[in-house]
Amino acid sequence: MNDSPDDATLHEILDADTIAVVGCSSTPGKDAHEIPRYLKDAGYTVIPVNPYADEIFGHSAVDSLDAVEQEIDIVDVFRPSAEVGGIVESVLDRSDVDTVWLQLGIRNDRAGRQIRKSGRQFVQDSCLKVEHRRLK
Repeated sequence: MNDSPDDATLHEILDADTIAVVGCSSTPGKDAHEIPRYLKDAGYTVIPVNPYADEIFGHSAVDSLDAVEQEIDIVDVFRPSAEVGGIVESVLDRSDVDTVWLQLGIRNDRAGRQIRKSGRQFVQDSCLKVEHRRLK
């Protein structure tokens, strides 16, 4: 499976406003904290999705994608590959999500086929921060 859209498409994806980060960490130093913080500092609205945290980056953390009330452009995933299927089911229940992005080391080809079949973008095993720095 082609893992990543071309640079022009990635650039378009990065024009998003709101990123829900599933598995966002409240622990400084962890990639799942530092990368969303970078994205927030770059001007994105970052919605932390973590059922074990009350607040991250001064925002209330939500328990799941289903609990996110605002519109989401990108769902950025910092959870194990085996959990991606359930996350994708939540994405498919929403009409607002344009892209599902799986961070470095996270792959799920079946989920990718489901997301692409629904007409959305899918990126796996790629760092959103790295691509943002490279293209923006």
